[in-house]
Amino acid sequence: MSLSLSTSVKLSRLQSAVSHGAEQSILIVVDDGAARALLSQYIAEIGGFNLETAGSHAEAMVLMQRNPQRFFCAVVDYSLPDAPHGEAVQSLGAAGLSSIVLTDSVEARVLDKLRSQHIVDYVLKNGVHQIEHVAYLIGRLRENRAKKILVVDDSRSYRAYLTALLERYFYSTFQAEDGVAAMEVLAEHPDLTLVITDINMPRLDGFGLIAELRQHYRREDLAIIGVSDNSQAGMSARILKTGGNDFLPKQFEQEEFYCRVTQNTNMIGYVRQIRDSANVDFLTGVYNRRHLFDIGGKLYANARRGNIHLAASLIDADHFKSINDTHGHQVGDLALQAIARSLTDTLRTGDVVARYGGEEFVCLAVMKQPGDAGLVFERVRRDIEHLCLEVSGTRIPITVSLGVTTVLDDSFEAMLRRTDEAVYLAKKGGRNRVVEG
Repeated sequence: MSLSLSTSVKLSRLQSAVSHGAEQSILIVVDDGAARALLSQYIAEIGGFNLETAGSHAEAMVLMQRNPQRFFCAVVDYSLPDAPHGEAVQSLGAAGLSSIVLTDSVEARVLDKLRSQHIVDYVLKNGVHQIEHVAYLIGRLRENRAKKILVVDDSRSYRAYLTALLERYFYSTFQAEDGVAAMEVLAEHPDLTLVITDINMPRLDGFGLIAELRQHYRREDLAIIGVSDNSQAGMSARILKTGGNDFLPKQFEQEEFYCRVTQNTNMIGYVRQIRDSANVDFLTGVYNRRHLFDIGGKLYANARRGNIHLAASLIDADHFKSINDTHGHQVGDLALQAIARSLTDTLRTGDVVARYGGEEFVCLAVMKQPGDAGLVFERVRRDIEHLCLEVSGTRIPITVSLGVTTVLDDSFEAMLRRTDEAVYLAKKGGRNRVVEG
């Protein structure tokens, strides 16, 4: 059975970036062979996971005996021939593995039992669209690992309760006991996605915290959910008017909690994606030329003030026209993507990697000492030389010529011109080398 075009497009949006580490596995425990195959097909569409399947509780336990840490999560049928009353769900939870449970029962006793287990969510088995939803949910869980959420409450037990709920959905969580402590966490983690805050707290209460946060973050930059056990009329409206995005009573249903958290984190994620699309090169995923000059100008100014040692490098792919002419432009695109991945993997997280144009990239790196630049970019050259791009059984060598400088000159543009002149010398000298200018 093939996936519909709309389903394929929807799931492909959740595809992970190429990872050089070991992929985690998804454990599928379903006794119906057709359903198991369809689940596997849907999950394979989002990519980035190994799939391991079992048709019974016993088979699942055999798979769990060997390094259970390899599993990201499980998809398990509540009722299996050898575990008709959710025993498999309980066993996986006891082993520390989070599960998405398939069930055809909506009885209150079954749902209450599921809520008490170590599960991510339950999905009713009432159509193919629900199997699609399972795959979509797994992709979202993977994305959640990069989303930071701060829980603010003066009750340690309530903070722990909310944190445990969030960690079931793989969010990265932080805690603070009041508004003052929350602002300290924000100073260390300015890329938070969501703040969930109690209203009644000592020192700086929820209203004060929301007002303070809105001095630094707009609603589309940071979502805030206010939580209160105060049944006073107008409480939710006051939270929203103060600057909150949403409101929850302290006594809430878990499904409503997850729904509101997902809606708010998704909203922030969509805004960030739109902003990133303006700064990122579509083909390679690194910064584009426009953003390079924006951030490069700021780094250059900081270097001119003597605060940092800045190194700039222009990286030009060798014989790139020959790759395109011999193997086609699609292979040329793969080569550019491989170079971009190597650059981002080799350099530090805080360094800047941008596509300058065509087959050229620019890297900006902050050095401890100016003399380190040659060594750093020699490692970059060597790592690219060792790339293995293979198409239809043919290995395609990839090398680059690099021009490097730490000389600031009188402008950022002049600094780049110096790297361009050094690249010319690297090409003239035989390519696949670093020349400092």
